[in-house]
Amino acid sequence: MEFFNLDLIREINLLWEPVYPYLARAIGEYYGRREGTLLEIGPFCGVIFELARQGIGDSFAIAAFPQGMANHIQEKARQRSVAHPAEVIETNPTLDGVKENGVDLAIFRGAFFFPSLFEVHWPSIHRVLKPNGIALIGGGFGKFTPVEVITKIGQKSRDLNLRIGKVEITEDRLREEVEKIDLKATFEILTEGGLWILMRKALSP
Repeated sequence: MEFFNLDLIREINLLWEPVYPYLARAIGEYYGRREGTLLEIGPFCGVIFELARQGIGDSFAIAAFPQGMANHIQEKARQRSVAHPAEVIETNPTLDGVKENGVDLAIFRGAFFFPSLFEVHWPSIHRVLKPNGIALIGGGFGKFTPVEVITKIGQKSRDLNLRIGKVEITEDRLREEVEKIDLKATFEILTEGGLWILMRKALSP
């Protein structure tokens, strides 16, 4: 099994590009707003460019890790013709360098499925969210992606993911995870189109 293989992660991100328009639509529906500061977290990035294209958000940043992903994502950001280009920050799961209380919507795809690469650092996600800001943390195709798109990339995506250490996570396992989190936030598990946790930071400290 190959861990920290950046070429495989880049290949997965490229493979998933046909999914991003549909996944962005689902994320936009959960978000429920057009304006705001958006942050995409981790190595599996790209949907933030589609959110920008669909007119969701007016400020964009990517917190890229593991080490080495930022250069690749920066090149992708330069290739995207959007009104507000994304700032790319090379960081880690503790989101060093990301402003406190500055994010309206955070997206962290692949969050629970690659424990050999990283773990979710809940206090850091909570720290960067604005009061009443939300984070979508998890993975999946989203509820709007057509079956034919999923079928076309599904097997190759599974193979690549297994090569970089993907593990299966159940809804019950996520519920156990949520029960251990001690933060001023609400949590909802979403199972339509994948397996996600929707975290909303409390309005008051």
